Amino acid sequence: MSLVRRSSVFDPFSLDLWDPIDSVFRSVVPATSDNDTAPFANARIDWKETPESHVFQADLPGVKKEEVKVEVEEGNVLVISGQRSKEKEDKNDKWHRVERSSGQFMRRFRLPENAKVDQVKAGLENGVLTVTVPKAEVKKPEVKAIEISG
Repeated sequence: MSLVRRSSVFDPFSLDLWDPIDSVFRSVVPATSDNDTAPFANARIDWKETPESHVFQADLPGVKKEEVKVEVEEGNVLVISGQRSKEKEDKNDKWHRVERSSGQFMRRFRLPENAKVDQVKAGLENGVLTVTVPKAEVKKPEVKAIEISG
């Protein structure tokens, strides 16, 4: 697994945005059989915010840490990508069902201003990738009492 800060021109149209029409369309129209990566292309990732950090978790069973990349692009964009290798096929094997998917995946998340992108940590344990992005401390505005004369 590599953790890289990557500089590139930020493309706001490449981020994952929830589209209700697209989600309805995907539930009605099955993926085409000529695209081996379709089922794995949109890895499901949870994002929670704690008082100290932003935590991303992705279920990636069967993916080795060498097959996963975690990067921060210019513009505070966290990119989680990788590939699940296809199982080797033996010509003597008779497959009855293939439900596990293989192929590439990539997800992008725009991080908030308070993200410390230079302190991102990532770990892969028991098939779960956890990426932790610490948050900068928010300074409370100083309140100065004004003496009233008169």
